[in-house]
Amino acid sequence: MSDKRAVIYCSSSSDIDPVYNQAARQIVRAACLAGYDIVSGGSWRGTMGHVCDAALESGVRVIGVLPRFMKGFEHPRLTECLWTEKMSERKDLMREGTDVAIALPGGIGTLDEVAETYCLAKLGKYPGKVIIFNMNGFYDPFKLQLDLYVERGMMDTASRDLIHFPDTVEALTKLL
Repeated sequence: MSDKRAVIYCSSSSDIDPVYNQAARQIVRAACLAGYDIVSGGSWRGTMGHVCDAALESGVRVIGVLPRFMKGFEHPRLTECLWTEKMSERKDLMREGTDVAIALPGGIGTLDEVAETYCLAKLGKYPGKVIIFNMNGFYDPFKLQLDLYVERGMMDTASRDLIHFPDTVEALTKLL
């Protein structure tokens, strides 16, 4: 059991380009080698399943957090499975006690999770690093939106600098 934990936000879709799942496995292995246990959405589906598998193969604790309505979607080999009543509770519990939040390419749920975590970091309520893996420019539109906030005076530069957008596994690994 490690004293460091990383929360990984990612896709539950099985219809994505396999290159994203391969990168997810590399990132998770790197986080595990850096001494992190892994917290995730805990499903066997999509990239979430790859995250759980890679972490389990690395021999670290893998904690999955799911809302009760997702019963049956939990990864069968989680070290620990935590259940919540609401999605908002799930996000809070996933983030709790983590040292870094990493968003991999994913859908609206992933964007929701990382945006809330980033907002909490900006408000001083999340002490960990916030990292968005911008593989193949996946998050360029979000990055541009944040830059526009700074340009228009809606956000200061120090707040903008709280979020990192590495675009390679190697660059992300250096942030761990």
